[in-house]
This record gives sequence, structure tokens and C-alpha cells, in this order.
Amino acid sequence: MTQPKHTRRDFLKHAATGAGLAFLLPTLSVGCRTEETTPPPPVSPPAQAAEGWDLVPEILARIQPPTFPDADFDITEYGAVADGTTDCTDAFQQAVEACTAAGGGRVVVPAGSFLTGPIHLKSNVNLHVSEGATVLFDQNPSAYLPAVFSRWEGMELMNYSPLIYAFEQENIAITGSGTLDGQADDTHWWMWKGRDPSEGPTQTEARNRLFEMAEQGVPVEERVFGDGDHLRPNFIQPYRCQNILIEGITIHRSPMWNVHPVLCQNVTVRGITVDTHGPNNDGCNPESCTDVLIEDCYFDTGDDCIAIKSGRNADGRRVGVASSNIIVRNCEMKDGHGGVVMGSEISGGAHHIFAENCQMDSPNLERALRIKTNSLRGGVVEHVYMRNVTVGEVSDAVVRVNFYYEEGDAGTFTPTVRHIHVQNVTCEKSQHALYLRGYAHAPITDIHLTDCRFENMAEANVIEHV
Repeated sequence: MTQPKHTRRDFLKHAATGAGLAFLLPTLSVGCRTEETTPPPPVSPPAQAAEGWDLVPEILARIQPPTFPDADFDITEYGAVADGTTDCTDAFQQAVEACTAAGGGRVVVPAGSFLTGPIHLKSNVNLHVSEGATVLFDQNPSAYLPAVFSRWEGMELMNYSPLIYAFEQENIAITGSGTLDGQADDTHWWMWKGRDPSEGPTQTEARNRLFEMAEQGVPVEERVFGDGDHLRPNFIQPYRCQNILIEGITIHRSPMWNVHPVLCQNVTVRGITVDTHGPNNDGCNPESCTDVLIEDCYFDTGDDCIAIKSGRNADGRRVGVASSNIIVRNCEMKDGHGGVVMGSEISGGAHHIFAENCQMDSPNLERALRIKTNSLRGGVVEHVYMRNVTVGEVSDAVVRVNFYYEEGDAGTFTPTVRHIHVQNVTCEKSQHALYLRGYAHAPITDIHLTDCRFENMAEANVIEHV
């Protein structure tokens, strides 16, 4: 029998449907009989994996705040006194232990001022700071000993307990409309930064020693710091925890970083106010975390408002966990070094970072989107998305990517920054719109700007090796 003729176009058409070569063999001869064959059904092309902003719904579906039993444990029933001077540390911890032992619930701080040392949260405990309540944290550093397993500027160590701390717990929360006051000031905690050498001992020697230990691979349990070392604790640090909610509270006067989840999963930070201008008083620093939502928050910190991190240098590479799937939305940023920042402790990398619908405006806010790294840090930062952000004024650049932060190109761990997408971002006033400095041997790649408007720039863009 005569076979139909097929053109190359026919072949390509059928191949694209998955029919492959079958259409070239419509019949099969067996002896004297000719039988029609049934062609295989078309193969559907594989579904396209979600990319960019299309990933956000599935990330949000995984971020579910913990829920708690309807049981309250009032700290005053465990001996707490609302006079702002009585040490209520034991009362807080007794209430936490009773709550977790009962299967969970709320540890309630009623209206009034309560003085305490560190609060260590346990699984299924919601520390609820009621309206009109203020938790004042002890200004005496020795109250935060014995040392606990912590991370300080991206390096693991044993150090002062964070003011609120949890280690390897799940289903924990800090909620309410009350205030957490770290009581740090120029004579408590902050002077250890060493801005003025005449103020006394500083963190410098211990900081350098910790760097050396981390580079040499000294076991973490042997990196013991505390009295006499002057390494300030963070305010809130859940460490290796999952299912975390921090909502509604106001935070004042932190010794150092304010909200610092480390190696955590499923984190919601919602509706908090961070109003503090001490040294290194970053607002929210998720470090080596995945599935994080930061929304409806107000940051006025004098330092990075949100800084996404993943460990520093050798220690960051040893732990090797990136920050990923982090969503920032509907936040307001005032004074600070940057609005949404990645780095500089970024050796583990960061990817799929989303920021949208934020307001940033202050002559003392330096940048809107910032990535800071160098060749000692290394790491890969990619798939960063910002859209619908309104910037009134920043003092430096709207978008700043800098490979020369601190030590510059002094190492062998070349950083990678790529796939940065900025859409519908407007700024009314800045020094530069863009400040992008890569290395000649490792340029910044794949920067997209769409529908953006930058007004009243004092100077031209800085774009080197991009």
C-alpha cells in the first residue's frame, strides 16, 4: 500500500506533541493482513516549575503560626511582683516549666513592670505580654550566665544567654501588645561595642579570639565566652527551633540584634515595633532559616532593619545552611543602614528572598535593598525579588550590592550575586539610584529593573563589574 508522504514540518509538529516517530508508522504488515495500530496517547509536557513571585503562595502555605491550648499561667501566681525592681526571673521560669509540663498554653505577663533575667522558652509556650505590661531585663551581665549555645556575628560559641532564648524547641511564641525593654544604654551593654575607647573594656579582643577559633575549627563547646569578654547577647534568639510566632510586641533598647532566629523553620514575625538605636541594634535577622514571614512590622533601629544572614566565613561554611524562602511585606523602615539587607554574615548563602509593599523613608536610612559581602565571606545570593516599594528618601543608594564590604577582596571565597529582580520601586531622593560593585574576576550578574523611578539623585550611579 502507498504510505503518505511526510514533511520535516510534520515531523517537528508530531515530535512536539510527544508522538515521536509513531506517526511515520501508521500501519503494521503481518503476512497478507494489514492491521491498523493505535498510536500512543500524546505525552503532556512537564509542568513548568513555579518561579519568582509565583513561588510565594506555596511558601506561605507552609508558614503556619503555632496554636496553643486555652490555658493561662499568670507569672504573678508564681511570685512575680509588678514593681520593676523585684527580681522575677524564677517566677518567669516556673511559669514556663508549668506551662510546658501541662501541654502548653500562655505564660501571661499582666499589666505592670516586671524585672527579670533571661527567659528560656520551652515547647508549646506562648509568652504573652499583655497591654500595659513591660518586661524589664536585668542590666547586670552576670544574670545571663551560665553561657548557652549561641551564634554571635555568624559564629557559634558559648556566650551570655540572649534575653529571651529557646534551644531545640517547637511551637513557641512571644505575643501581646506589651513592651520588652532590654534596658541597654551607654553605660550598660552598648559601651562594649567600643565606639569610644575611653569608655572602658570593649569586645575587640574577644571578637578577634572568636574569629581565630572559628577559622581554626575549634569545637564550639570549647569556644566559651562570658564575664570579661564583652560580647553582647542578642535580645530574642530561638536556636534550632521550629514553628515560631513573634507578634504584636514592642522592643526597646536591645544590647545587640533584636529578633535573631537561627537555624529555624516556619517563623512568623508579625506586627512588631522595634524602636532602638543602640550599636548593632538590627531589627530582625533570620540566619540560616527557611520559610520565614516578616509582615506589618515597624523598624527604627539605626542599623539594618531586616538583615538576612547565614554564618560568617569558615563557621558559616562549616554549618552550611542557607537562608531561604523569606517573605517581607507591608513593613515600614525608618532610620537604619538598610531596609532589606543580605549579609554581611552570608557564607552559607541566601536564596528566594521576597520583599513587597514596604515603605522606607528617612534621611537616616541609607539604602532600600542592600547586599554586602566580600571574598572572605563567599556564599551565593540569588533569586532576590523586590516589588511595589515606596522610598521617600535614602542617604546612599536605593539598590546597593557591594563585594568590598569590610575586608574587601582579601580572601579566596569569591561571592556570587545573581538573579536580582527589582520591580515598581520608586525613590524621591538619594545619593545614587544604584551602587553595584563586583569584582573583575567575578562580576555581579543578572540584575533586572522593571518599571522603577528614581528621582533627585545627587550623583550618578556606581556600576563596576556588573
